[in-house]
Amino acid sequence: MKTNNRLILLILVFTSVFFNSCEKDFLEEVPTEDIASETATETTENLFLVVNGIHRSLYITYGSNRRGGVGAFMMQVEALGEDYVMTDRGNNRFINFYKWIDNRDASDSDNLFPYRVYYRIIRNANTIINGADQAVGPIEQRNAAVGQALIYRAWAHFQMVQLYAKRYVPGETNSQLGIPISLTVDQEPAERPTVEAVYTQVNKDLDDAIIALEGYTRPNKSHLDKSIAQGLKARIALVQGNYATAAQFAEIARVGYALMSRDDYFNNFSDFTSDEWMWGSHIQEDQTTFFSSYGSHISRNFSSNNIRRNPKAINSTLYDAIPDTDIRKLLFDPTGEHLNLPAGVTLPPGGVLKPYTSQKFIAEGTDDSRMDVPYMRVSEMYLIEAEAKARMGDASAANVLFNYAIVRDPSYMLSTNTGTALVDEILLQRRWELWGEGFRWYDLKRMDLPLNRNGANHIPSLAVELDIPAGDDRWQWLIPQDAINANPLLKQND
Repeated sequence: MKTNNRLILLILVFTSVFFNSCEKDFLEEVPTEDIASETATETTENLFLVVNGIHRSLYITYGSNRRGGVGAFMMQVEALGEDYVMTDRGNNRFINFYKWIDNRDASDSDNLFPYRVYYRIIRNANTIINGADQAVGPIEQRNAAVGQALIYRAWAHFQMVQLYAKRYVPGETNSQLGIPISLTVDQEPAERPTVEAVYTQVNKDLDDAIIALEGYTRPNKSHLDKSIAQGLKARIALVQGNYATAAQFAEIARVGYALMSRDDYFNNFSDFTSDEWMWGSHIQEDQTTFFSSYGSHISRNFSSNNIRRNPKAINSTLYDAIPDTDIRKLLFDPTGEHLNLPAGVTLPPGGVLKPYTSQKFIAEGTDDSRMDVPYMRVSEMYLIEAEAKARMGDASAANVLFNYAIVRDPSYMLSTNTGTALVDEILLQRRWELWGEGFRWYDLKRMDLPLNRNGANHIPSLAVELDIPAGDDRWQWLIPQDAINANPLLKQND
């Protein structure tokens, strides 16, 4: 009875950890470390309760409908780029990111949101990593829990260092300030280490995760296995300019997966059971977050005020570059009427029609915003491998690109481009493929490219910022003031 009561307590307290988001505290009112460590880590079964809590934390609501987990992070960074177009002010969701305001306001709650949530994930991952040795249960279960926690810790640090620090510059010392590295549950005040130090720790965690997860079979794609660690290694190596490593891990990460067919791409893109999806969140019916979910902001069919008034569009010049024979062109409508929707799908009643709007993402229905949230797909791995090889001058880069692109466009021909021209072709494919999934702003920053929204369908009075030079201070988010108040050792960005 005592054990059962303690298990129930564990579940209840962890639930409160993930659902409480009182803004007067830096992280939350009920921190993980207040739970008796011997309870959280006394068995491998309990370790998995913590792991499952982290999985769940990726798509819950954190105090506001504009803060719906990782899907909201994706909307924030999409709004900062040039490929994602706001067609109206709507109900103001993410408009201040579109204007490049919130990322530069240290007192803004939406600037704090990623910082707070990623460090929550890290702290809960540390509960597992630091306490697993004492957990009673099969060693295989212990390794699986620790391996997933290591991935989460690496991923969260990686996401934050891209936001709140200057870009990683391949071939340089990268002594610019990163973000605090957290390896314990204590969250003691710490100075900002270098960007290089953050990437070193991230890569170490992923290397350790690959070892820990050897032979582990996950129950579904909301859980993490070795392939996700390998995919993140590829993603991170691309940022660091370690192109041989990026190509190697992108190729091995996608083993056992397959690109979705053209039919599935059009009709069932938002299905995490697809052979193409590597990692994503699946929202159960009793876990819906209604108007804060990813689907409530980016789907074409859910009847939210945001979607009815501000359906999201693709950059018109990017759309025009997609060949007519490419299935991805059918996911956007230059007229905005969307007369060719998947069977059974309808537009929300009373909504406006705007040109170049997307139907890539489809929610469960006009009254149900649930939609699987994509964090990693096979197509990204092909594109990483192709780009990395092209940057190294590897002649096989064009073949990698062909094997991917021919599945999207049966008229695609093996590229004869080389050098910079081939890299540019791959990057264009990347923009078509990953639209709406939270990649473009990160890509601009990693390649030290400017923001250029000119000549497309952006509304100047709504976007305000049409040009941001490469290397401008605004590419760094300001460190949240709440974080500085909690940790006086933190130094603010310029």
